[in-house]
Amino acid sequence: MDWISKMPQEQYAHRSTMQTSEGPQVMNFTIDGMGNLRITDKGLKLEGDSEFLKPLYAKEIRSRPGNPLYFQSARNVTVNILNEKTKVLTRLVTGPQAVEAHSQKFEVKTLSGKLLFSADDNEVVVGAERLRVLGAEGTVFPKSIETPNVRADPFKELRLESPTRALVMEAPKGIEINAEAGSLKATCRTELRLESKDGEITLNSAKIKLPNLPQGSSSSAGSRQKIYELCVCPNGRLFLSQAGTSSTCQINTSVCL
Repeated sequence: MDWISKMPQEQYAHRSTMQTSEGPQVMNFTIDGMGNLRITDKGLKLEGDSEFLKPLYAKEIRSRPGNPLYFQSARNVTVNILNEKTKVLTRLVTGPQAVEAHSQKFEVKTLSGKLLFSADDNEVVVGAERLRVLGAEGTVFPKSIETPNVRADPFKELRLESPTRALVMEAPKGIEINAEAGSLKATCRTELRLESKDGEITLNSAKIKLPNLPQGSSSSAGSRQKIYELCVCPNGRLFLSQAGTSSTCQINTSVCL
């Protein structure tokens, strides 16, 4: 190509043409740049919308003070961080259906530098003071979860449930279950077991009800009294026996079979 000036010398800085195979084309070349592209002492300044058909290499890309910076693509926008051997170290891909981040570690921090969220191959860390789950079905954990505190929002119910498998809670220094303003309910289909290997199990309440305990046969057919004796089988099973002048547990040992 040949550069041909089509203007007087005193106007050379305002407009020039470029001779191409299709004839002369008018290009807004000036001493400050070309078209909407301006050359300043801090670099290149581009005004208006621009389209880059090939890779753009720059140390810094920023918008005007107070104006947003837009990246627009018909498919996706990909940001790659390369090393000196042009190997991709970190990649951020925003596509039509998902936003993907590829890196050894992903972190989200506040403006003060406090960690809110991080994830790598070994663990996912939530550093916020509180993790809230707003889904109607709650949260599903396929494997174990470790946390010092599980609680519901004020005046909301807290339910720990395993629909098809077992639910295990373990702690080396103890587990505390507390309902300050309501009741505590534990329901199972087969057996509910309270086991203490080295200590004791304490039921501390003004009233303890066991409404569905089995009853032994009456020691006296004519008796109508509603006073019963609580008996314990050798296997630990509890049953009720109608009270008499002495213990009636021995008479109803058939309940233990």
